[in-house]
Amino acid sequence: MKALINFKICDNAKECGGVAICPIHAMHFDEEKNTIVVEDTCISCGLCEAECPVGAIMVAKDEGQYNKYLTDIKNDPRTIKDLFVDRYGAASLSDFFVINGNEFQDKIKLKGITLIEIFNNDVAECLLKSIPIKEITDNINGEVNYYKLDISSNEFNLYDVNDYPTLLVFRNGEYLNKIEGYYSINEKEKFESKLKDIIKD
Repeated sequence: MKALINFKICDNAKECGGVAICPIHAMHFDEEKNTIVVEDTCISCGLCEAECPVGAIMVAKDEGQYNKYLTDIKNDPRTIKDLFVDRYGAASLSDFFVINGNEFQDKIKLKGITLIEIFNNDVAECLLKSIPIKEITDNINGEVNYYKLDISSNEFNLYDVNDYPTLLVFRNGEYLNKIEGYYSINEKEKFESKLKDIIKD
């Protein structure tokens, strides 16, 4: 029985670890269909299941378990709409937050708190595993601006950024500090605590 994917919680990215680790390429990204597919040649080795950080891939041991997984996926109350929101450390879904290097200096001068996420799309994390931008900005008082700058295609040597993603924090044009590295949804409180310490009066 081939592996199952719960697309209600899978961001269906080409960079999927399950795709990368499949020893016979039964799980692969179909460019024509623009989705991850699992062929009938799947040997149910379980490597892809272990690789998925959000539990979206399931490999059944027998037909009973396979049918249970199908039912679980069907009854999962989560929706694609809930999943596909822009998040810290994940690939950008819309152009709304994305800026280019030429816009950087203008954006940091904006009134209020400006957060600029410096990220590398080549090492983006899964959506479900990542903190939604809205949950970050909703916990900050006053005016908040959030932007994402992808440096995968250009150099960015300002502010001693050594790890991706990095969140640069500005207030009314003044650089306050940064938070380097990825924080998953499970580390949200730690991330928010660091951000609070940076922007406190």
